[in-house]
Amino acid sequence: MEEGTPLTLSLKFFEHKKIFFGDFESDSELDHNFQVSDESVEVMVQREGEHLPREDYLKNLRSGESNMSVVRKQALDWILKAHTYFGFGAWSFFLCVNYFDRFLSISKLPRGINWFTQLLATACFQIAAKMGETKVPQYARLHVGSPKFIFEALTIQRMELLVLNTLEWKMQAITPCSFIGYFISKITCEKHQMKSSLSKSMKLMLSISTCIDFLEFRASEIAAAVAISVTRELEAKEIHKALSSLAMVKKERVLKCLELMKDMSVVKVSGNLFTNESVF
Repeated sequence: MEEGTPLTLSLKFFEHKKIFFGDFESDSELDHNFQVSDESVEVMVQREGEHLPREDYLKNLRSGESNMSVVRKQALDWILKAHTYFGFGAWSFFLCVNYFDRFLSISKLPRGINWFTQLLATACFQIAAKMGETKVPQYARLHVGSPKFIFEALTIQRMELLVLNTLEWKMQAITPCSFIGYFISKITCEKHQMKSSLSKSMKLMLSISTCIDFLEFRASEIAAAVAISVTRELEAKEIHKALSSLAMVKKERVLKCLELMKDMSVVKVSGNLFTNESVF
C-alpha cells in the first residue's frame, strides 16, 4: 500500500488527533491495563472465540456479496465520526465494531432498505457506549456526521433489542484492548516505554480496524502483533525474541498478522519473519 492510501491517511489522522483515549489517560488505568494476570489473559484467549463473526464473514466481504464490504465501510466511517464527536474511548469503539460485524455476519441485509445499515450502526454505537462509557448520549444527539436518515428514539431502542437478541446478549466482547497492555508489559519492563507504547498501539489498532483483511485474526493475535511493532526494532531476530514472551498466542498467526501490516505499509519490517529459528 503506497503513501496516501486510505489506511496510511487513517494512521496519520490518529497520530495528529487526540481521540479515543479516555479509557487510558490516567496512571491507575494504565497500571491496571498492564497488571492483568497471566490466568486472566489465558481465560480471555480461550473466550475470544465466543465473540467472533461467522467463519464465512470475511469470505463474503471479499466476494462482494450484497455489497457488504461497501456497507461495512460506510457504517464504520460513521462510527468513527460519532466516536470522535463524543470523545469516546478505544474500548467502546472496538466493542461497537465487534457488534456490527457479528450481526452482519449472521443476518442478511434487507434489500432495498437503505436506512437499515445506518440504524444498525447507530444501535451498535449506543450499546457500546452503555457498555464502555461513563456517559451515554441521549438519542436525540446521535445524529452526528450529517447522516442521511434521522431515527426516533423508539426506533433505535427497538434496533438495540434486535442486536442484543441476535448476539444472544454476549456483549462483553474480547477486543484487542483486552490484551494490549499485558502484551506490552511482557515485552518491555520500562514503565515510561509502556505508556508511550500503549498510546502508539491504540492509534495503530484503530487505524487498521476498518480494513477487512484483519478480520482474519483474533483480537489477541492483532494485539500481540501491534505490541511487538511498537516496542521492538522490527528485525526478524527481535520479533522472534518478543514472541518468546507471549506463550499464549499462536506465533505463526502473529507473524502472519505482522506480514499483513508490513504489506500494507503500516509498519516496516526488516527481513523475512518466517525464519527457521526455533521459536514454536
